[in-house]
Amino acid sequence: MYELHIGNKNYSSWSLRPWVLLKALGIPFTERQHYFGEGPGFSTFSPTALVPALVDGATTVWDSLAIAEYVHEAYPAVWPANKAARAFARSAAAEMHSGFSTLRNICSMSVGIRVKLHDTPPALMRDLARIDALWTTGLTNFGGAYLAGEAFTAVDAFFAPVVFRIQTYGAGFELSATARAYADRMLALPAMVEWYEGGLAETQRDLPHEAEIAASGEIIADFRAK
Repeated sequence: MYELHIGNKNYSSWSLRPWVLLKALGIPFTERQHYFGEGPGFSTFSPTALVPALVDGATTVWDSLAIAEYVHEAYPAVWPANKAARAFARSAAAEMHSGFSTLRNICSMSVGIRVKLHDTPPALMRDLARIDALWTTGLTNFGGAYLAGEAFTAVDAFFAPVVFRIQTYGAGFELSATARAYADRMLALPAMVEWYEGGLAETQRDLPHEAEIAASGEIIADFRAK
């Protein structure tokens, strides 16, 4: 059985991607959680000292996109069966993997709070507009509830952290009805609900993450366990 090493569920957007992918597709794995700033460090299980890392016997895979591709070899449902949908899904996931830097920098993931941003600069709005357009393209072209068709696949997993960011920061975000509806469907997905509840239950706080969020906006609600 796979072992998936992850960080805090409140903060770790990179960990969320493979975790929600495996959960949503019913792929068996053992969760190994580690908290930022605690314990011996992530280098004990990851060659980059970063999360996530997937361990399969003697094999370690230490990048979220590489994990998706590795698991796909045993579980084809990770990517869409349709060739055109699969090409779109891989392209969109790769764009998310390497892009949207302003959204990442300003809106650090923290699932258990709600934040009013101090500012929404044009670069952030461009990131959101591109995400909206990309989601609309997938939902329209492949006619499903998810980005590449009726089934949840890796491309949805890669945008799962964006969905949580919209919940945390997005009261004032300008998103189309199509994008909002997709975000709502994702938030209702059982695997997403499970991750969210895990994040709320965490009492550990990572000061660098907390400082990033405080610099970006005002915390107007905090639903995390005290």
